[in-house]
Amino acid sequence: MRKSTSFLLTVLGTMLTGFGIGVFLTPNKIVGGGVSGLSTIFYHTLSIPSGVSYFAVNLVFLLIGVKVLGKRFTVKTLCGASLVSVFVQMFSYMPLYMENTMLAAVFGGALYGVGIGISFAAGASTGGTDIIGRLIQHKCTTVPIGKLLLLVDGVIILFSLIVFKNIELSLIGIISLFISTYAIDFVIGQLNVSRIAFVITEKGDEISEKLVSTSPRGITIIDAIGAYTKDNKKMLFCALKEGESDIFQRKILSIDENAFIVFAESQKIKGNGFYLYK
Repeated sequence: MRKSTSFLLTVLGTMLTGFGIGVFLTPNKIVGGGVSGLSTIFYHTLSIPSGVSYFAVNLVFLLIGVKVLGKRFTVKTLCGASLVSVFVQMFSYMPLYMENTMLAAVFGGALYGVGIGISFAAGASTGGTDIIGRLIQHKCTTVPIGKLLLLVDGVIILFSLIVFKNIELSLIGIISLFISTYAIDFVIGQLNVSRIAFVITEKGDEISEKLVSTSPRGITIIDAIGAYTKDNKKMLFCALKEGESDIFQRKILSIDENAFIVFAESQKIKGNGFYLYK
């Protein structure tokens, strides 16, 4: 991924994250775990601006774990957390949505999750419970990071219940947590979706030359025999990015209108010309 693209995606992702926190989650006391949840608690109990506390909490965790996390991760996370903090504070001065707590949880969680997913895809880190989970995992090496993150988020939600003394808000926070988690997985999954094309044709060499010369995709040619006709054919195998299928098909049919084309969806492709988002 180009640095300019990575930077723009990072800004977009952190902006959506900040919007979700500043406009929907914090004003409605919705704590879905993470550092954003802690910043919401600090805002309503200590009157500390949520953008300031979001950055401060991340900074404290990073300073504690700099030896464990490494300088590269620390710097990257510090940059991402700084951007989120700026956007949270910026959006907190906008008209805030406080009419329906459940809707705020849904939209806030979705925006937060989509923003985090885009940031992850750009190679950025916004900190949060990821830092805490990594620090705990350093001591408890046998426990999966996913379970540790869930444990940390659960503790923060429980803390919000103790502070706000409102079980309904805590339950809504759990809903928001599930929505944001699903949104993160959905964004990463969609970025990894590609197409696999199988083409059965009698003009394999001609078609492959056309495709190789007019697109960045490679072609694999496999000898094939029709089970019914026993005719010798060629099967072309090609991995495509989302949105390239129509052009690919038109090029093939322009040479062999009787070609048999099958497109299949692939969740993960790693190799020349493809990047696997995690």
